[in-house]
Amino acid sequence: MRRPPGEARRRLLDATLRLYAAHGVGGTSLRMIADELGVTKAAVYHQFATKEEIALAVVQPAIDALAAVADAAEAAPTRAARRETALTGVVELMVTDRERAAVLSGDPAMAALIGGHAGLATQARRLSAAILGASAGDPESRVAATLLAGGMATAGRDPGLADLTDDELRTHLLTLARRLLRMRAPHA
Repeated sequence: MRRPPGEARRRLLDATLRLYAAHGVGGTSLRMIADELGVTKAAVYHQFATKEEIALAVVQPAIDALAAVADAAEAAPTRAARRETALTGVVELMVTDRERAAVLSGDPAMAALIGGHAGLATQARRLSAAILGASAGDPESRVAATLLAGGMATAGRDPGLADLTDDELRTHLLTLARRLLRMRAPHA
């Protein structure tokens, strides 16, 4: 049975994400990826020329999702709505794609690889502006935003929180993030 075009690439990226989550980017070899898929290294190279291309393709969905959140936040009509849209959007991404978020934010090799990635840096700046607004230059606000970003990433991959449902984790992340950023919860 012939697979649809693009399915081999999707399977490779899914397998790579699982391996990155288990072994880290630096601990995952092309041989491991090929073995996970039951193919040769040549088959992996047929999809991607380098290990770096694979890593960037693994995180591209997160970058695209962050761009969509930033677009929605920037389109919100008020400062409070922009903050809330950005915050809830980022929390939602962290909760619904815990594995990718953990790899993206918790792996030093990935951080080195994508640290200068223009797309990620652009989305991070846009989201920071939406969340911090006029207080973006304030050192306390910048530290709070950094603590928040690191804390959300850690919460998403912490085995001690694995028993929390997505709804529970989402609720706690939003409550604590609003408290840290001194935001009011939206009226329900």
